[in-house]
Amino acid sequence: MATDIATLSQLLQASLDPRQNKQAEAAITQEQAKPGFSLALLHIIASASSPPNTRLSAALYFKNFIKRNWVDEDGNYKLPQDEVVAIKRELIGLMVSVLANIQAQLGEAISAIADSDFWERWDTLVDDLISRLTPDNTTVNNGVLQVAHSIFKRWRPLFRSDDLFTEINHVLTKFGTPFLQLLENTDNLITRSQDNPETLKAAFSTLQLLIKLFYDLSCQDLPPVFEDHIGVICGLLHKYLTYDNPTLYTDDEAEAGPQEYVRAGIFEALMLYIQKYEDVFGPQLGQFIETSWSFLMTAGLENKYDIVVSKALQFLSAVASTHHAEAFNNQSVLVQVIEKVILPNLTLRESDVEMFEDEPIEFIRRDLEGADNDTRRRAATEFLRKLMSRFEGLVTSTSQTYIDAYLQNYASDPENNWKSKDTAVYLFTAIASKGATTAAQGILTVNESVNILAFFQTHIAGDLQSQSTSPILKVDAIKFLYVFRSQLSPELWRAAFPLLVNQLGSDNYVIHTYAAIAVERALFMTDSERQPIIPRSDVVDSSNQLLTHLFKLIMKNSAPEKIQENEFLMKCVMRVLIFIRDGVLPHCQSILQSFITIVKVIRHNPSNPRFQYYLFEGIGALVRFAAPKQPQFFEEKLYEPFAACLSADVQEFSPYIFQIFSALLEANPSGELSPYYRSLFEIVIQGAVWEQRGNVPALARLLSAMIARDAQHIVANKQLEPILGVWQKLVVTKAQETHSFELIEAIVTYMPAEALQPYFTTILQLMLQRLSNNKTENFQQRFIAFYHFVSARLEQGLGTDYFLQVTDQIQHDIFKALYLQIILPETQKLARPTDRKTAVVSFTKTLGDSQAFVDRYPKGWQLTTQRLIELLVNPPVPTAADDIIPDADVDELGFGVGFTQLNTCKKAPRDPFPEIKDIKSWVGEYLKGADQRHQGRIGRIVQERLDAESKQALVQYLQ
Repeated sequence: MATDIATLSQLLQASLDPRQNKQAEAAITQEQAKPGFSLALLHIIASASSPPNTRLSAALYFKNFIKRNWVDEDGNYKLPQDEVVAIKRELIGLMVSVLANIQAQLGEAISAIADSDFWERWDTLVDDLISRLTPDNTTVNNGVLQVAHSIFKRWRPLFRSDDLFTEINHVLTKFGTPFLQLLENTDNLITRSQDNPETLKAAFSTLQLLIKLFYDLSCQDLPPVFEDHIGVICGLLHKYLTYDNPTLYTDDEAEAGPQEYVRAGIFEALMLYIQKYEDVFGPQLGQFIETSWSFLMTAGLENKYDIVVSKALQFLSAVASTHHAEAFNNQSVLVQVIEKVILPNLTLRESDVEMFEDEPIEFIRRDLEGADNDTRRRAATEFLRKLMSRFEGLVTSTSQTYIDAYLQNYASDPENNWKSKDTAVYLFTAIASKGATTAAQGILTVNESVNILAFFQTHIAGDLQSQSTSPILKVDAIKFLYVFRSQLSPELWRAAFPLLVNQLGSDNYVIHTYAAIAVERALFMTDSERQPIIPRSDVVDSSNQLLTHLFKLIMKNSAPEKIQENEFLMKCVMRVLIFIRDGVLPHCQSILQSFITIVKVIRHNPSNPRFQYYLFEGIGALVRFAAPKQPQFFEEKLYEPFAACLSADVQEFSPYIFQIFSALLEANPSGELSPYYRSLFEIVIQGAVWEQRGNVPALARLLSAMIARDAQHIVANKQLEPILGVWQKLVVTKAQETHSFELIEAIVTYMPAEALQPYFTTILQLMLQRLSNNKTENFQQRFIAFYHFVSARLEQGLGTDYFLQVTDQIQHDIFKALYLQIILPETQKLARPTDRKTAVVSFTKTLGDSQAFVDRYPKGWQLTTQRLIELLVNPPVPTAADDIIPDADVDELGFGVGFTQLNTCKKAPRDPFPEIKDIKSWVGEYLKGADQRHQGRIGRIVQERLDAESKQALVQYLQ
């Protein structure tokens, strides 16, 4: 039955009501399976009679539906062809007629479609867009340009390739000239509309989009049509850098207006052109340098100018990277730069102080290095550092003069002149550091002309200890330690660490948060011997008070959104637990209860992915270091809150929860599953929970752990078939093939061979179909590893001959082609040490005990021997599970788009043959034992079938 538009519209409205949204979302999910769902959404979006919020909700659902359901992993349409055609036909016209907030969602949907279809499967799109452009209808033009930008912006981060340039050329040959014409028309429209505010603002929106497109079209290579008109284009860009019309001013000091966004876009495009096309752009550059300089000298300090000021400074940084930097290689010029541009943009404004007091978490996020490139301070710092990279001595000495002057001003009246010291510390930090600041280590390279330790001891250390220091100077002191953490000695750190811990007790939100940030990094740091610079005993002794206080800060406000607001505090909790390891055992019950309380509160409205990540990493650390001693306690305590999250379908939590459950099971590998896990098992073997792709890696691991613990019960209760049904869904898709092999290896390892036997033919048949019809390099490698896994398990009733018998049931003698064309030549490519070790065991047992290789495939004996000897040249040694927990850069994790690995409870690599310590010795012992079992057969075959080289190589293992 097709989707009913009226019903769907009601459900969309209900989804906006907190009292009904869960039920409404579940009903909408069911509607998605019906024919025409996407077109029904477009109908609602287009309906002027529908409430605006309902139309926006429909646009959001449409965007997400298209992202998930447009094409499969092979690029084939998942929707019926007529629906695909209808969507493409309707979407552009709809895009140009709806409000901007809906346009933004539809633009993302178009971008998702373009990822797979543009341009070969949507070669009419550019012509369609051009045909809709008008001389002066800004509503239509803006819709068209928004579509174009949503598609062309995809080029910005891509690497050069023939296919990419073919696509860009396809666009430019059609779109280049109309683009320039519209740029001219828009310029004329602005000129005609000086006294018409509504038309002027709309025309500026068009200009803003045109400048974005100018960047898109230029991002890979300079378009010939732009090169031919570079003078005209630059004249127009320069005009709108200097254009000023009070009609476009905003009343709000914090809100940037159309002029600011246009100027910012122009500076961004200028940066691209100076970095990539200076040979063409160089003659035009002078006017832009002069204009940017004039702008920075006169720009107000209001927040609304921040975006333009930061872009103008970034543009000057780009200029300073070229030979044009010589213009700044002069003492008097540099004095002007520092006085007129650097210092005004480094100095704290009243609005910054207000943010410190009223929006502390926002202040922290903006202030942290790398958090926001569009702050004035960040851009001014980068400009100064760029100049310093060219003229280090001059910039250092000139800046030092101002640092000293500001510090003297502070010293004359510390209570009132604290801002002077803040500026001095920031300026010192700017010139003291060279190169990038890393998340792991802070500043790695420093300016040798400044003395960081002396500055710390003279100007910073006192602020860490003083009770009367201004809160912002206290934060500056903590941040100084944090930024220069790799430059300070372990001895200094051991002295400073207790001072940092004391700052966690501050009532000031920014101070105790920055203290948590610095404590977390201090506990991560190691010396040249990879030993912690902070003695573990120092932290273990006070860990209970430290963790209790951190949890108190996190839960100070009981509202769900406030508890999860501050990810930095939770990251510190995680790091303390990782650092103290089993030192947590005396306090693990109270700590676990704090975690459970937080999970119960925020599960109703999870809103901060970073906080959630660190929360579950913290739970993972507790499980890792405490659960092996008391597994039943952890299982009982965590089951109820975790099961509640799963039953409420808290999708943000489920991949983490399944990982924690897996780690709990792996921490207690003996005995049958508890009733808790048996009930969870019923959920895990149902197909629905596997539909959320982010769950799959964790579910595969969890199901594997359950099989390891409860194989006999699973077989007795006829639950093997549902597990194999799950495996079948995984093995047919490229995205999940790795997890399918993880699961099937657990099945083969722990299930009795006689229980598995009826299904083995089907298992191999599905694998061979993938190898034949839809092979990937990864699938082939995992299949080869699986073959060796089965071949090596001779004592469990499997082995080479068993594998051969099963393949004969699929197609007689297909094994020969598999072995000669895939297994033998590709085994050497196996990368994982455990796979390579298993391959050695497999080949050895094939030589020692396979009857088929004696009778049916006699030539295979020598070929197998050669591959075995090749593997033994560098014998595989599976790495022992180390105790080092890697540090994930949370900004690189793809929250909300799939699976996020928890490092604290990552599954350790499993050696299937831990009893084999020395693989070379084992090979010789096994073959000698096989020779005795088979009455000297091995020795005879060696003499009869091996060439001299292979014989000599193998004999050394047999002696």
